[in-house]
Amino acid sequence: MSNQTIDEVCEILDYIMENNTVPRNIREAASDSKELLNDTEQDQSVRISTVLGKLDEISNDPNIPVHARTLIWEVLSKLESI
Repeated sequence: MSNQTIDEVCEILDYIMENNTVPRNIREAASDSKELLNDTEQDQSVRISTVLGKLDEISNDPNIPVHARTLIWEVLSKLESI
């Protein structure tokens, strides 16, 4: 796995988590996703597919601001490229 890609994804997730205009449930999902990605106990493909599922689900949340949805989509495409 490209550690650079994971680092980029974690930076985006950090930005979402620290942005108070993003609803709390979305920030929590970003936090959970970052924790999952950094959990080296699990197989990489399992971690990535779990995060993809979680982020795909929240990207469809009607309450998510447009800028946050765009960032989630960027994360999804980066993870799918691994």
